[in-house]
Formats: sequence, structure tokens, C-alpha cells
Amino acid sequence: EVQLQASGGGLVQTGGSLRLSCAVSGIGTGHYAIGWFRQVPGKEREGLSCIGVSGATHYSDTVKGRFAVSEDNAKSTVYLQMNSLKPEDTAVYYCGAALFCSTTSPEGYDYWGQGTLVTVSS
Repeated sequence: EVQLQASGGGLVQTGGSLRLSCAVSGIGTGHYAIGWFRQVPGKEREGLSCIGVSGATHYSDTVKGRFAVSEDNAKSTVYLQMNSLKPEDTAVYYCGAALFCSTTSPEGYDYWGQGTLVTVSS
């Protein structure tokens, strides 16, 4: 029933920008926060940003000032604008839904999208 579809990944050069999208369906209006996480093989999932039901946003120190999360309620879509990309940003990016907005606890997220690959070349 609940569906989150992450898209927008691809190949980008160092210093470039990319915008990811998370299309959300099957979740009650105004009841879930949407978070962005990323993961590389063999590593734990890393929280980047989330947007709460009120529209308040939160960022990890790693991406603060470079990434920005926003939402388009009419389209039921959350975006992650990524600027000044670095090779270390290369990862599979996931969006998830949680009752509370958190960038530190992936276990608090009840639903996840399939992920989209971002590759930053040097």
C-alpha cells in the first residue's frame, strides 16, 4: 500500500548538482516525516536530511550547506537538491517515511523506497 519511489540519480562531475525526487503514496496526509539516507556497500545507512510534517527541515553536518530538502505537496513529492557534489557523495540514496523526523536513526523509519544511485566522478 505504502510506496516511496526514489529517482533522479545518475553520473555527475565533482562540483556539480543533482536533484533527487521521492514520490510518496499510500501514507495518511500530514502524518509522516520524509528522510533522505545514503548507503555504500559494507557501510551503515547514513542520514542526510529530513522534512517533518510541519515542513521543518533538518540536516546532518556532512551535507549542511550543500544539500536542501523541499516538498511539493500537490505532487506528493519530496526533493533533495544536492550541490557542490564530491566523490565521497557517491552512494545509493534512499528516501524513507517515519513518524518523527530524524537523520540519525534509520531504524525509526517504517517505509523505504528502492534507492537511486548517485555517482560523482573526479
